[in-house]
Amino acid sequence: MPAYFRNGLRLFSWTLGVLSFWMFATVNWAEARPPNIVLIMADDLGWRDVGYHDSEIKTPHIDRMMQNGVELNRFYVQPSCSPTRASVMTGKSSVRLGVYQPIAKGTVTGLPLDEKVLPEILTGLGYQSLMAGKWHLGHTQRAYLPQERGFEHFYGHVTGGIGYWDHNHGGGHDWQRNGVTVREEGYTTHLIADEVVNLIEGRDRSRPTFLFASFNAPHLPNEAPESSMDGYSEEMQFERRLHAGMVTELDVAIGRILAKLQVEGMSEDTLVWFFSDNGGLNRSANPEGLRSLIDALITVFGTPLPIDGLEFVRKNINEGASDNAPLRAGKTSVYEGGIRVPSVLWAPGYLQPGISDAFVTAQDVLPTLLQAAGLSEGIPEGLDGDTRWQAILSDEVKVPSALPPREFYVQGFDGTALIRGPWKLVLPFSPLPWVNPPPQLYNIYADPSEKRDRAEDFPDRVVSMQATMADWPLGPSIHPSMFRSLMDPDSFGGPEDREPWAERAR
Repeated sequence: MPAYFRNGLRLFSWTLGVLSFWMFATVNWAEARPPNIVLIMADDLGWRDVGYHDSEIKTPHIDRMMQNGVELNRFYVQPSCSPTRASVMTGKSSVRLGVYQPIAKGTVTGLPLDEKVLPEILTGLGYQSLMAGKWHLGHTQRAYLPQERGFEHFYGHVTGGIGYWDHNHGGGHDWQRNGVTVREEGYTTHLIADEVVNLIEGRDRSRPTFLFASFNAPHLPNEAPESSMDGYSEEMQFERRLHAGMVTELDVAIGRILAKLQVEGMSEDTLVWFFSDNGGLNRSANPEGLRSLIDALITVFGTPLPIDGLEFVRKNINEGASDNAPLRAGKTSVYEGGIRVPSVLWAPGYLQPGISDAFVTAQDVLPTLLQAAGLSEGIPEGLDGDTRWQAILSDEVKVPSALPPREFYVQGFDGTALIRGPWKLVLPFSPLPWVNPPPQLYNIYADPSEKRDRAEDFPDRVVSMQATMADWPLGPSIHPSMFRSLMDPDSFGGPEDREPWAERAR
């Protein structure tokens, strides 16, 4: 069969699939009842940590999800946990909300309480809202906990990262069900998957279900069952092999969730959206000067470093084993490796398999889900995100420069950035107040590895994008000072020296 004929058939098939799914999404779901919605979020999963991106890590269930769904090839998030989660829950820019970095254990507030969040909106539209896994949007006051923000059921942890086996964070046990500490044995990925499967089985069948399965894998610490590492060569770098084991367990858990949806007959009326909260953590994600400083301290003091705050930094620099290739840098960085992440939409009864290059961000998730569910009237006003449902279905960005510019503001540890596709302006930070690095401009569609700085070629574009960044609305920070955080640093796992986090919340 001639190539042009094959391509014509493929185009016809894609168009027919889009039209039929769009008709179903806007007619059948609306006439019957809205679809179930399942958000599956990974934690610190790198671009090349999934099999379908040619990773050595085996992810057959995620790969099958991609093969039977739509890969969002250009899905963008903030470069760390809490900012992305804040945007997903509100549809707003995280910096507008004052959430600039991961919420540390000493943070006394969280996602602002005057914000109406996704589970509250969906509950008001008739959904049952359930959650299992990592929250990380406020933990020291009960008003900030998930069961106070619209979730009828919450099981998991509220701080940034816990030991996979001991379930501790920063000296406190952090494993709870609806605000009550739970002490149970088990690997967190297994336990979260168990809870999700049970929630699906025991759901209120009279209402559509919104389920947030928020895994802490493969976030540090690097801890994995021996069995999950057996499939990887012992010649693999040790931390990478542990990381591979954690991703393998995540993949198995996702496979269990998808299988349960099928067993329960929910595949035909459920939309599943999978993505990572930020890019993967690895050594290249951190500024070179900071890496050199930590290496020098290790040479003098060995490991662990004598100050807890420095030891926390050391672990985050030297133990992260994600792979974001060919993207630059990783978690906490405004470069592509920190903010462009794997993402898949799965609705096998209706969604034609394919790849969408539509530009979609974390702050677009809320309005996009509501439109996909036929609930556009429920989309709040004043969002920074837009509904991208039609863009995803039509794959509108084959010629990015022909489209109206969409802007996405990014805040990282190494700088700030503005994406106005296909361009990205980076304003790097310097730890030295007398050093002012020049702006950098990249065409991220043509140069995803960000190797060619075009700032000198397009000075007017630089000035225009800088002006936009200068006017971007920035909310008051919810975070304590860096000094305070380092005096009582977060830690992922380890011994208990204070009461559990569920009981500490007042």
